[in-house]
Amino acid sequence: MSTSVLTPRRRATLSRRSLWLAYATAGYNLLEGLVAVAAGTAASSTALIGFGLDSFVEVSSAAVVIWQFRSRAPEQRERLALRLIGVSFFGLAAWVTVDALRALLGSGEAESSSVGIGLAVASLVVMPLLVRAKRRTGRELGSATVLADSTQTMLCTYLSAVLLVGLALNALWGWSWADPIAGLVIAGVAVKEGVAAWRGEHCDDCAPLPAAGASGCVDGCCAGGHP
Repeated sequence: MSTSVLTPRRRATLSRRSLWLAYATAGYNLLEGLVAVAAGTAASSTALIGFGLDSFVEVSSAAVVIWQFRSRAPEQRERLALRLIGVSFFGLAAWVTVDALRALLGSGEAESSSVGIGLAVASLVVMPLLVRAKRRTGRELGSATVLADSTQTMLCTYLSAVLLVGLALNALWGWSWADPIAGLVIAGVAVKEGVAAWRGEHCDDCAPLPAAGASGCVDGCCAGGHP
């Protein structure tokens, strides 16, 4: 984590990078969601449909970052942006929980889906790359919003792994209960991260102020009691 003072030019570069990473995330997740819902409907797979709905929640998180960094003073939108991302975490947890409970209660026998398996594999390749880029950018920029969004993308990575395992176990051995159980664990993590974003706890990952004796935060992240 860098503690050097960012020049205006470097800060502008990082802000543009944050914006384009958010655009890339929104575009990929929109396509991912459409494919997952279509494939899930065809295979009567609650896991795939739930994964697709989660992708749309991911789009909402990316939209928050786009809204923030299209402003000429994105740091002034930090607190509200964090809370909006927190709400998207809660939405994610709600969708996953509902989907998992429906699967556990036996809402229907899901067929195997090669499209779903391929989609999960693709997401396991793409999502970690986005997470890494967002975290590096967010830490250097000192933006809790970008860091919170990177955690949202990481949760999507976990859900991709859960989906892949669940679809594979269902295809190979008919263990349809495996992915909803793991999905409930992911939902619990999503709630925890949502609370952290709402409270501004992602500020702890931001770069500290480099100037001795300076007050406040570089990006306004610490407003509301976070030193």
